[in-house]
Amino acid sequence: MNDKDLLNGRRFAMVSSTSSSVDADAPTEFAYEEAGGVIWGSYAGDTVEHGRFVGTRDADRIQLSYVHLLRTGERAAGQSSSRIEALPDGRLRLVEEFQFAGDDETHVSVCTELR
Repeated sequence: MNDKDLLNGRRFAMVSSTSSSVDADAPTEFAYEEAGGVIWGSYAGDTVEHGRFVGTRDADRIQLSYVHLLRTGERAAGQSSSRIEALPDGRLRLVEEFQFAGDDETHVSVCTELR
């Protein structure tokens, strides 16, 4: 998956997470931009009011730092490492391992590309 700017303009929705339940009717949605292996974007939905991320992609691996405001008014920040997988229908899936700042526990989430 070395396609130049592979994630640019793609949108994903969270389908599962080990850190919380996912609202299937209003999941967190992520909007990705990419230029030359640098990635940035935003996300919102479910328990997240507003979030931002920035990072890099090398082949099928993504490294990100993120921060978001929860609907409760609390803030969360951390880092993640994702693997990009191709689905049989041509969409992409992101399998992410992440840690919240100040938390030693590793969580896993899965997002699938929206069409």
